[in-house]
Amino acid sequence: MHPQRKTLFLSDLHLEEIHPDISQQFIQLMKNCDSSIDAIYILGDLFEAWIGDDDNTPFHQTIIDSLTFVTKKGIPVYFMRGNRDFLIGKKFLRATGCQLLSNEKEILLYGERILLMHGDTLCTKDIAYLKWRKKARNPILHTLFFLILPLSIRRRFANKMRLKSAQYTQSASSNIMDVSPEEVIRVMQKYKVQILIHGHTHRPHIHHLIVNELPATRVVLAAWHHRGSVLVYDDSGKYYVSYLGGENPP
Repeated sequence: MHPQRKTLFLSDLHLEEIHPDISQQFIQLMKNCDSSIDAIYILGDLFEAWIGDDDNTPFHQTIIDSLTFVTKKGIPVYFMRGNRDFLIGKKFLRATGCQLLSNEKEILLYGERILLMHGDTLCTKDIAYLKWRKKARNPILHTLFFLILPLSIRRRFANKMRLKSAQYTQSASSNIMDVSPEEVIRVMQKYKVQILIHGHTHRPHIHHLIVNELPATRVVLAAWHHRGSVLVYDDSGKYYVSYLGGENPP
């Protein structure tokens, strides 16, 4: 009987230097990866903020080294940009060996077609955020504003935007901060899939719905607020959440 194969999914780690306990859980997770793991998918917001690949702090280098440790073992690590780290670029990808995914990525996993997303574009009622997202992802603005500005100015701007984001999240209706059910169904119908895995909303849950006149599943990954968690999907088609920090290692 062959050892069980598995694939790991994680999102919304929001790693930052002021929370070393959370960062250490990620580092340990990477160290523990063995040959039973087929791939790792990071579906956005690996960092609390990323203001450019030239922001090579010792903390960032530690995370880069952890990812490199895994990819050099031959375990592929796939990365999808989130709303906090959309400025991650080619230098980071080259340094870590991570492979960049598009915002909507369909994969074939152990015979099952699965759609992967960060999840922010599913929140169609959050009009203010989607307008900001469109501007921030504009290639011209991306280059001229974000990457040509000195690092110190980008850092101040990022801190200001994080404060505004926190204020907006507290004041906005919880309804608009979640996904729109109609958009979930639309995108799953578009790709003709019955499983969607995403993060962003920080509302971990396994939702059951009907798509394409068939039972479907939407898995929402947890944010790493107080402890890390990973969705483990094995080659039998079963999946479960593994919590880090000494309990249920994947």
